Amino acid sequence: MDPVQIARVYFDAWNRRDAAAVLATFTSDGTYSDPSGGRGLRGDALAGYMNGLWAAFPDLSFEIASVGATGADSVAAEWIMRGTNLGSMMGLPPTGKSIQATGADFIRTRDGKILSVEGYFDTRSVPEQLGLKVNVWPEALGPFQFGTSTRVSSGKAMAPGAFSITVLKQRSPADEQNVANAARQIAQEMLGMPGFISLVTATMGDRMMTIAAWESPDHPAQVMHAGTHPDAVRRFFQTSGDQPDLGGAGVTSVWTPHRKNTMWVRCGSCNKMRDREASKGTCSCGGSLDESWPYW
Repeated sequence: MDPVQIARVYFDAWNRRDAAAVLATFTSDGTYSDPSGGRGLRGDALAGYMNGLWAAFPDLSFEIASVGATGADSVAAEWIMRGTNLGSMMGLPPTGKSIQATGADFIRTRDGKILSVEGYFDTRSVPEQLGLKVNVWPEALGPFQFGTSTRVSSGKAMAPGAFSITVLKQRSPADEQNVANAARQIAQEMLGMPGFISLVTATMGDRMMTIAAWESPDHPAQVMHAGTHPDAVRRFFQTSGDQPDLGGAGVTSVWTPHRKNTMWVRCGSCNKMRDREASKGTCSCGGSLDESWPYW
C-alpha cells in the first residue's frame, strides 16, 4: 500500500474504534504523538489512550477533510473529529455535549506500515465546547510545579481529627486517567463513610495526591476494606491481570493535627474578626457569624 492508502486504513480503524486494528497499522517500533496524549506512545500505552477517548466519546469519528502524499514514505491528513461526551473525561462526569474539532496528522511509513504519527490540534477546543474552564500554566518553573486540583466535601464544618494522605507517581497519560477514574469512584464512596469530612486531590507533573480529612484517626481504615479502594490496591501491586495496573510508585499515611488554631470569621455587621467557637455563632455586636465555613 502507498502512504495515502495506509493512512485511510489507519483512520478507518479509528472510526471502527478498534484498538487492535489501529495498532496493527504500526511497525513494531512505530509511535504516536499528539498534544493531549503525549509523545512516543506505542503498544499498551497507545491502546490505553485510545480506549480512554472512546470511553469519553463512544461515537468518536474522524472525517478526512484532505489527504495527500508529502513524500515517498509520508502523508499529511487534515481531519474533523466529532463525538458526544457520554463518559468520564479527565475524571469528570459526562456532560452529554457534542464536540467538533479540526486537526492534522503527519504520518511517516515504512514497508507498508506506520512508523510515526505526529498529530496537531487546538487543545483548548474540546474542553471549551464541553463547558470546561481552560487555564494555561507551565508544567514546572524552577522549584514550582503546576497542575490541577479538586475538592469533595461532605458539608461538615468541624475541625479534622486526622488526615489520610495518598501520593502516587503516574507513568503516562493513560496511567493518569486510570488512577483518576479509580480516585473519583473512591471519593464518591467516601462521602457515605462515617467520619469523612472532605478531601482535596491534586495532580502536578507525574505526582497525584489525595488528602482526606476525617473526624478521628480510626476512620480512614474503613477505606481499606470496602468499595473500590481494595481493588485499586490490588492493581497497584499486580504484575499482570485483566485490568491495567496503577501507578509507578506510591505511599499512604495517616496524620494527626499537632496544633489547631482558632477559626476566625469576619462579622458581616461590624466587620471585625471573631473566634467562631468562642462566639458560638453570634458576634458581640449582635450580628450572626457564618458557621458553615469548613476547616478543610
